[in-house]
Amino acid sequence: MAGMSALKVLFIGGTGIISSACSARALTSGMELTILNRGTTVHRPVPEGAELVRADIRDPESVRAALGDREFDVVADFVAFTPEHVQTDIDLFAGRTGQYVFISSASAYQTPPGRLPIVESTPLRNPHWEYSRNKIACEDLLVAAYRDSGFPATIVRPSHTYDRTAIPLLGGWTAIHRMRRGQPVVVHGDGTSLWVLTHHTDFAKAFVGLLGHPKAIGEAFHITSDEVLTWNEIYGCIAAAAGVEPRLVHVASDTIVAAEPSFEGPLLGDKAHSVIFDNSKVKALVPDFVATVPFAMGAREIVEWYDAHPERQVVDTEVNTLFDKLVAT
Repeated sequence: MAGMSALKVLFIGGTGIISSACSARALTSGMELTILNRGTTVHRPVPEGAELVRADIRDPESVRAALGDREFDVVADFVAFTPEHVQTDIDLFAGRTGQYVFISSASAYQTPPGRLPIVESTPLRNPHWEYSRNKIACEDLLVAAYRDSGFPATIVRPSHTYDRTAIPLLGGWTAIHRMRRGQPVVVHGDGTSLWVLTHHTDFAKAFVGLLGHPKAIGEAFHITSDEVLTWNEIYGCIAAAAGVEPRLVHVASDTIVAAEPSFEGPLLGDKAHSVIFDNSKVKALVPDFVATVPFAMGAREIVEWYDAHPERQVVDTEVNTLFDKLVAT
């Protein structure tokens, strides 16, 4: 590596569940990391060794003022959710970066999937979730920009990626609270559909490996663990970490959504359907990528963190009431 200059990387966001692990990994990989955000996140501070540039990406003029005419080898936006957000990035960074990485979502894939495992060429379509449709529209914009003008886009689709703060159960902390009180918790379907949970440090290994990689330009990749679990097993892992035997009540996803329409996107547009991902495309470019945190270990990390942060143990009374109602019927 002698004589090679460090990759200059700009992360927009940089302190979220996914991006905090990517920031840490980029720094340990010897990259020169600049993080652009409003500097307001408390429980995930900007890591030591990164440069913080305070600006609001929703206010492009503040970004222009903060960055001046600086150029980067890589710009990755972790907080772009609509085509307008992506267009802002294209306007800001065209000609100023060797690679632009957009964080899409595996929920953009055909829902329900027509076949498994899911590969990167699986069609994109989600009739149940506007969030996913917006991500698809962002991808369309970037594919066109790459095709028309060579804008150096790379698309990354995380699936369900978590850290110790993110409880992957319906109802979040409320579900753990109920388990510990011996109350039944609602599991969608019969609990046997398959799901993939990826620890954010595992995601970061593959993600950082794509940064500055010439073969990643113009391509899309998903990054997930290869561990496939049923929802019954996922609830079992959390219950074991919480030191209890879970009482699971299975309720059809349609029934849950009929009782609480806000769950349509996350359930019918995502978690109600079995997923298995083929990660060979990203592994071909990042050969040392292997996910090493099983969810049984991740679940312990989650419960330990919440037990150490009582102020985060918020019970949602509406979800509690909903669970009682669904269990009763």
